[in-house]
Amino acid sequence: MIFAAMLALGFLIGLVGAGGAGLTITLLAVGFGVPIHTALGVALASMSFTMLSGTISHFLAGDVILKIGFITGAFGMIGSGLGVYTSTYIPAPLLSSTTGIMLLLSTILLYFQLFQPDKLFGLVKVNVAEGEVSSIRFFLGAAGVGLFNGFLSGAFGIGAAAFIQICLMLLFRISLYHAIGTTMMIILPVSIAGGLGHLLSGHLDSNIFIQTLGGLVIGAFVGAKFTRLIPKNILKYIIVSMPLVGGLLLILR
Repeated sequence: MIFAAMLALGFLIGLVGAGGAGLTITLLAVGFGVPIHTALGVALASMSFTMLSGTISHFLAGDVILKIGFITGAFGMIGSGLGVYTSTYIPAPLLSSTTGIMLLLSTILLYFQLFQPDKLFGLVKVNVAEGEVSSIRFFLGAAGVGLFNGFLSGAFGIGAAAFIQICLMLLFRISLYHAIGTTMMIILPVSIAGGLGHLLSGHLDSNIFIQTLGGLVIGAFVGAKFTRLIPKNILKYIIVSMPLVGGLLLILR
């Protein structure tokens, strides 16, 4: 049943090109009664594989800034480990509702990013070159973004893609395309560290993980074939509704 459900969710993820970590957590925890800590671990570990293919694709397209990705990702791994350690001491009901709140915040950011980008990025002026950012500001900014968002990912199981993209654009003044590609590179080590952390803490069920990963990968591959058949405006609404539904279900369960 988990494999079948993840096939459907994977199809939706592939259709809209969204990560779906929040809905993965919600489906496992609410739909199948999987303990919230285990659901977080499975979602993070599964995300490692989806981020790998996405990172390679964006790198080949020239949309990954390696300097930002390496430094931010390295500190993100530290933050992710701290987040996993912290989450083990958070009671399940509180962790579930807090994860839901994080998903609702992601929904707000996605809404502005997709429907009102001028209001969100109107004050962001893209640098002519990456080198315009001073070395001290660059290192501190990359370290801060990595630690903060890595902690969110490790503690609450979300990819934090929307948060990372906003941080990169505001701190380093890079374009949205570079922010999207570099964010995938950052999430890759963050999700690996988080998945390993949950494995070591005993919160990663191998049977559920294999079913989840298999369903998501196969479903996403098929769903991606139908993306161009859906009008762009409808895709935007689906993307925004995914973390919204996941967040509300976790809070109300």
